[in-house]
Amino acid sequence: MKIIVTGGAGFIGSNFIYYMLSEHPEDKLVCIDSLTYAGDLSVLSPVMDKIVFYRTDIRNREEIDRIFQIESPDIIVNFAAESHVDNSIENPAIFLDTNIIGTAVLLDACRKYGITRFHQISTDEVYGDLPLNEPELKFTEASPLKPSSPYSASKASADLLVLAYHRTYGLDITISRCSNNFGPNQNREKLIPKTIYNAIHDIPIPIYGNGMNIRDWIYVEDHCKAVDDILRKGRNGEIYNIGCCNEISNIDIVKQILHTLGKPESLIVYTEDRKGHDLRYALDNSKLVNEIGFRFIDDFDSNLEKTIRSYLEKPEYKLN
Repeated sequence: MKIIVTGGAGFIGSNFIYYMLSEHPEDKLVCIDSLTYAGDLSVLSPVMDKIVFYRTDIRNREEIDRIFQIESPDIIVNFAAESHVDNSIENPAIFLDTNIIGTAVLLDACRKYGITRFHQISTDEVYGDLPLNEPELKFTEASPLKPSSPYSASKASADLLVLAYHRTYGLDITISRCSNNFGPNQNREKLIPKTIYNAIHDIPIPIYGNGMNIRDWIYVEDHCKAVDDILRKGRNGEIYNIGCCNEISNIDIVKQILHTLGKPESLIVYTEDRKGHDLRYALDNSKLVNEIGFRFIDDFDSNLEKTIRSYLEKPEYKLN
């Protein structure tokens, strides 16, 4: 198969490319990335001779059409997105433009050139949040969409657009909604790499509110494996939750990182809470497990330690 991976120089996209090269060396991979601040082509430098790369914005209809003409892909996996919630609160427009219009451009190209499957990478944030005091509650694929931020609203809109193209035009699609990812090569704006960097350099670590907001954490390789399984076994038109049942509060994960690095908890600084801050995310992954047969290989503690070690090896994380 020939697979186009949009956003392939980003955190999850680049990890997906490495996973696919390892697990399916017979497949041909084409990476499209506009290389904004969140894209880092150097991450892919060891495998650039094994993939085809285009520096293109997914909103550029002419360029996307040209790439589809040249490459004749079978499958599109759309990782490309603006994804930082704080940035979406400050500047919603770019999120609406990239995450919705960009997705529409890709969908139109899929209709025009004929693809086997369009897979949309979404997020658990489209469901909104759950209360902290009812741990038995989890989001299913049938849960209503109640996004809280411009980011999650743009992703929910993109999901609805993908489903509409499936119903109206008969486009073959799947959607996956994943919980919080962690692992190597994540942008430093995200909680885990920011905590590691600040701790190493004895910089205060800001925590929103009281830090009790809970996230379900999944190691990025597990996410990549799940997407691969959905591409090969998922049913046309279906949505699949990818959650790992690793529910941890923000403050606890920061403290665990500090403990691992031998740094004091006095580095933690509580700040004004984020606007519209979701309390808790938790996904019911039974559809993925029972229908696809997916099995998680995740062990949170060992994967967090492995992640920390990967950042300690990066030059910008090392002390002078």
